[in-house]
Amino acid sequence: MANSVLVIAESGAGKSTAGRSLDPKETFWINVANKPLPFRGWKSMYTPVTNEDPTGGNLSKVSSPAGIIMMLDIISKKMPHIKNVIVDDWQYASAFEFFDKAQETGYNKFNIIGQNIAAMARKPIDMRDDLIVFFLTHSEETIDINGKRSIKAKTVGKMVDNALTLEGLFSIVLYGKVKQDEKTKELKYVFETKNDGKNTCKSPDGMFSEKDIPNDLQLVREAIIKYEQ
Repeated sequence: MANSVLVIAESGAGKSTAGRSLDPKETFWINVANKPLPFRGWKSMYTPVTNEDPTGGNLSKVSSPAGIIMMLDIISKKMPHIKNVIVDDWQYASAFEFFDKAQETGYNKFNIIGQNIAAMARKPIDMRDDLIVFFLTHSEETIDINGKRSIKAKTVGKMVDNALTLEGLFSIVLYGKVKQDEKTKELKYVFETKNDGKNTCKSPDGMFSEKDIPNDLQLVREAIIKYEQ
């Protein structure tokens, strides 16, 4: 069973950039939104795979739930050199599926979308135990019936939320945030590791000593490996 990490953040809060520290020789990037990676020199680090040779690179633009699950399966079974997988802008897999089904009437399409989200999130259970899969997704603000505001992973509708608590499928949920240093006024990009009552952060007891850590997936990887030793 592979480890899986859910990283939730607003657009521009540094979640994709956090992958820059991972060794590209051991990292596979599933680029769901098919956009340029946000760090210098990425094209020399990540080579697209092809249909003819799905193991000949370390970057894929696959965006459908079935395609993502298939790519994860290929990585696990046929790419032993890969130790990290990034599923970037993961929420677009559901958004694109929702748009594809826009002409369908009824609520069954939401059931299917929810089932596919769960299938993708649960896929690491069937993968090699030396892998860490990072699911990077956008955040959204919700307000409950009592007016309490909270931050959660973005989904495509209340029906999906009612049937599936996405964060419940992960043991590690980090929240990317931009904070200003009170003294220097410099902006700092961090991952929150513990729930502050307003978001859905969580991590195993003692895995991270600080509430805020740098937005660095290599640092997260090292913390997971150390915790399990």
